[in-house]
Amino acid sequence: MKPPSHFDIDSTDLLRQALERLQSEYAGLPSVDRPTRDTKAIAEVLLEVASRMGREFPYFHPLYAGQMLKPPHPVARLAYALSMWINPNNHALDGGRASSVMEAEAVAQLARLAGYSSHLGHLTSGGTMANLEALWIAGQLTNKSVILASDQAHYTQGRISAVLGLPFEPVASDRNGRLDMVELEKRLAKGDVGTVVATLGTTATGSVDPLPDILKLRSDYRFRLHVDAAYGGYFTLADNLESAARSAFDLMGAADSIVIDPHKHGLQPYGCGCVLFRDPAVGTLYKHDSPYTYFTSRELHLGEISLECSRPGAAAVALWATQRLLPLEKGGTFGAGLTAGRSAAIALHRRMEADKRFVTPFAPELDILTWTVRAKSCSEASTKSRRVFEAAARTGLHLALAELPAAMFEHAGMLKDRATVTSLRSVLMKPEHLAWEERIWRKIDEAMNA
Repeated sequence: MKPPSHFDIDSTDLLRQALERLQSEYAGLPSVDRPTRDTKAIAEVLLEVASRMGREFPYFHPLYAGQMLKPPHPVARLAYALSMWINPNNHALDGGRASSVMEAEAVAQLARLAGYSSHLGHLTSGGTMANLEALWIAGQLTNKSVILASDQAHYTQGRISAVLGLPFEPVASDRNGRLDMVELEKRLAKGDVGTVVATLGTTATGSVDPLPDILKLRSDYRFRLHVDAAYGGYFTLADNLESAARSAFDLMGAADSIVIDPHKHGLQPYGCGCVLFRDPAVGTLYKHDSPYTYFTSRELHLGEISLECSRPGAAAVALWATQRLLPLEKGGTFGAGLTAGRSAAIALHRRMEADKRFVTPFAPELDILTWTVRAKSCSEASTKSRRVFEAAARTGLHLALAELPAAMFEHAGMLKDRATVTSLRSVLMKPEHLAWEERIWRKIDEAMNA
């Protein structure tokens, strides 16, 4: 019996066709004597690589529902691989003439997705570097005033601020994992805050900070607003968001800067992040002289608006190809995949709510679901959750663990003998998760029984 194909092996035929087209584009070049390659030795190494990679978790499979790992779209993989025969560098037009144009076009589509009518932006190695650039610009424009973010924001916000030498303070979140507006306004009243970071899709729970309320505070306290939508940015295309999340995504375009990670929900290989600025004039803050890279064009080079220098043109080519095949349009195929993942999280949450063995802190806003095992105390619930995590892995279901504030579980009446509760977490970000939701539930039940 033929084993199931998890890797779309037949698509390699498409890569060969594309390589033949690419080769024809350079048919006018004189031939070059290539060094003889030991194909047998290369094959041995590649087969060894395949064996070693087989020890990874099955991130590509629906039974992997732990961390934020989503397989790239086949067109992204193929376009990335195709570009490697050229290996462009999108630092300067001299190193990535075609791929730099593709990057600019792809980034412009992301800017429109975010709600910007004008923008400055570029791709980065990931959300960390994208957030660093956004806060670097913020620090220059706000006289290095205090940066605030929720205590559920990604930990790199504080780390980045430290790297930049900017004062950072976390603000308490509410019981739904969102930035607490009462606590935020109290801190703003001190008058020394320059930037507020709103997270649209926290890493632990997928919570969406109340952007409409934050914008109202901005009109009173005059701070710079940065939106970290590294995980959630694409969800503006989902058609099954609740009203609170919907209103937040509808107002993304009012932010001064935005980060979106194509290598999360954008179906891209790692690493591919994106930073966007509403005011293109911030590009002057990047200004520098580099006579050895800018000599063939008077046009703006991506290296002139980026802190990173050498950057893979392959990432831009892959993103461009994906957005060419799957336009970022409401009601389209791309958005349907996001809707499916969120539907899977909603369905699994309903099962949890109906089963007295579990406690959920709140309904998922995106496609991330967190829960713990019902117990008399927070410590007991934490211990049981770890055991379920291990038992689920033995069934083939891979979940994740998250430390959540005990306040999120106060409604369960557990003794608060520790500040956090070790919770189970599932990221149902693959469209296939909707079809596999029942099987995932059965494995969770099996793990509980174990």
